[in-house]
Amino acid sequence: MAGMELAPLRPWDDFLPGSDRFAKPDVGNLAKWNNRVVSNLLYYQTNYFAMAIVVFLIVGFLNPVSMILGGAVVALVFVGSVWAADDRAVIKNFKKQNPSLFVIGVLGASYFLISLFGGVMVFIFGITFPLLLMFVHASLRLRNVKNKLENKLEGAGLKKSPMGVILDALGQQEENLNKITDFLASKVDKN
Repeated sequence: MAGMELAPLRPWDDFLPGSDRFAKPDVGNLAKWNNRVVSNLLYYQTNYFAMAIVVFLIVGFLNPVSMILGGAVVALVFVGSVWAADDRAVIKNFKKQNPSLFVIGVLGASYFLISLFGGVMVFIFGITFPLLLMFVHASLRLRNVKNKLENKLEGAGLKKSPMGVILDALGQQEENLNKITDFLASKVDKN
């Protein structure tokens, strides 16, 4: 993981400002909505990780064994699905063509395995609730100039961050990188 940078913790007034910096996503344009979510996940990643840790600690304090079991199952399913996608062409193509369904599949498989052990409520509150909070915030938060600049650097490979690695593994950034390289190539061709 050489060269990986953790994004700075964004100030509270930037992360959760007034209602003027939030807007309903354009559900008719899924590419634009996905771009907003990925951009916000990259820009506010440290804030999201901090929020998830707080929720994990609260749920873990209330039910530590189930939380450890739930975390282990999700981690194993995630690593197994990423490994399978790298090893099997069918899964790799599915992940590339349907990245959102791939993520839902990982969470669904995790939910199924945890339900076998009886830790469903811990899974819902300790693992998926922080993911839901992240998704809702990333969907509603409008991007600013700093956000767009940071994402261009990450997408061009000039910076590497933990969220970027996770999004790459889930197939969520390949499309953004292709857009950036196409944009840069068009600028070079004009000159």
